[in-house]
Amino acid sequence: MAGQDSEAASGNLDFDPAALAGFLQERFGAGELAIERIGGGQSNPTYFVDHGGQRLVLRKQPAGPILRGAHAIDREYRVLEALGPTNVPVPRAVLFHADPEPLGTPFYLMERLEGRVFHDCALPGLEPAERRGIYLGMAEALAKLHAVSPDAVGLGDYGRPGNYFERQIARWTRQLRESPGERIAELDTVADWLPAHLPPDDGQVSIAHGDYRLGNLLFHPTRPEVIGILDWELSTLGHPLADLGYCAMPWHTAPDEYGGILGLDGAALGIPTEAEFLRHYYAHAVPTAPLLRFHLVFALFRFAVIFVGIADRVRAGSAAGTNAAALAPLAQRFARRALESMEGQGVFLGRSEA
Repeated sequence: MAGQDSEAASGNLDFDPAALAGFLQERFGAGELAIERIGGGQSNPTYFVDHGGQRLVLRKQPAGPILRGAHAIDREYRVLEALGPTNVPVPRAVLFHADPEPLGTPFYLMERLEGRVFHDCALPGLEPAERRGIYLGMAEALAKLHAVSPDAVGLGDYGRPGNYFERQIARWTRQLRESPGERIAELDTVADWLPAHLPPDDGQVSIAHGDYRLGNLLFHPTRPEVIGILDWELSTLGHPLADLGYCAMPWHTAPDEYGGILGLDGAALGIPTEAEFLRHYYAHAVPTAPLLRFHLVFALFRFAVIFVGIADRVRAGSAAGTNAAALAPLAQRFARRALESMEGQGVFLGRSEA
């Protein structure tokens, strides 16, 4: 949105652009301001902000009531700042502002990277070789993240180590139960299945992104290389197989289910098989246990509960994304995919299950 001033953009903002202009001028000096809201984010409103010679991204909490522990942009900023000196591809953290004033909620600024974001896992418009490279680059970037020692970057207290899946099942089940929306029977069934099939805790702890998928990655403008891992709201200390299970979801969901690839001709498209993708991750990762059916079911369950939350925000009028209403019904679709995986109807992961 270069060249458009803040007043022209103000119709699509949830804050006063003059307040942001004053804030930036106080900290960085005078400069022309341009603001553009970025579509796609369903949780924390996100904006491109150009101020003087700086090209930035602003992330803020949404206006209105929020669930306890949700929209934790302070945690997003902390992990970006901690990972900055590592080889994990993240945007540079610029500043965090905890006071609700002047924008109405806390917010932070990070550098704006120039690259490509792909929300459709079929990667339309790309050549087969580049599609393959994109998927393998996604696996490599995740391996880099999981190789970082939380203690080494000051994140040893970023979450509670151990029993990650047990605590996450409890958290997301509680969020599901607290939803004021209509019950989804399939999702309740999955919520009961998960704790009964919980693998033994192997004690492995890494920085877990929490929502690691193609749409949250920024790729180099011309190379199949991840230059920025985005949207760290759900990050914590956790188990690397939670993130890897998220990466497996496209092979188990259809194109009209948030852009999955189930049913497509992956060989013709150049998209690696799920087994190839997993092998590439394991070839670059620190030693990690095999991905099991449990991890996929957990990923589908958690994503379904996220869609439940989106539906709740649509009803409350506080959904951040412009396409939130279209996404809300996907909760039941993902719950059904989880049931298929529980019952062995989906394409399996390509690794032996203990």
